[in-house]
Amino acid sequence: MVLLKASKETPIHMQVLFNVLMGLRRSEINGLKYSDVDYVNRTLTVQRQLGIEPNSRKEDFAPKTFTKQEIGLKSESSYRVLPIPDYVFEAILEERKLYEKHRNRRKREFQDLDYICCSSYGRPRSKSFHWKHYKKLLSDNGLPDIRWHDLRSTFCTLLLKNDFHPKAVSKLMGHAKEIITMDVYGDNKGIIEDCIPEIIDFIDEVMPEEDVDEKFKKELLEIVIDTTEYLGEVS
Repeated sequence: MVLLKASKETPIHMQVLFNVLMGLRRSEINGLKYSDVDYVNRTLTVQRQLGIEPNSRKEDFAPKTFTKQEIGLKSESSYRVLPIPDYVFEAILEERKLYEKHRNRRKREFQDLDYICCSSYGRPRSKSFHWKHYKKLLSDNGLPDIRWHDLRSTFCTLLLKNDFHPKAVSKLMGHAKEIITMDVYGDNKGIIEDCIPEIIDFIDEVMPEEDVDEKFKKELLEIVIDTTEYLGEVS
């Protein structure tokens, strides 16, 4: 996929992966930490987001930190444990090496806050950090000028279009009710053609073979995405 490959040369590669291949919200992505990764079971616990705490005052925070507060998620259902696709897992390991390199080189200045998506000084990303990099990525690679949120929409819509059970999809997306999943994503409007091969590969791996009402919880932890056919091996 053009977008995933090209994003490797930008500071938002991990953000793109978490969006396209795991369907995470922007604020959830910015709040992810290495401690959220279960390296044995290859799962990711989504348990915080970065944003503004209600009723907080900007003057009470250090410069450039007001919009980067660790706050609770959108709803109770947003707290979830997700299987990590192989390609994303390998990318996390590589990103961790880079994190350690920066920490060792900048011992005095580095902020060891454990964020996966952070600056070379360990500082968390702002809400809009991805925007100019993302727009340039689309332009430079001749891709449609699509919204960032459309990547998450594609992830969800293709699962639904391929008869993946709404309950399972709702769990993956962190929606409070499956009716939200169906109403918002149950059509073709949010599909980005460039993302289809990777997500179709995802669907082939996880398509249930028995009654999903009884097994959709179990299958969430059995999901494996093999993207090597399209992206090649991770070095």
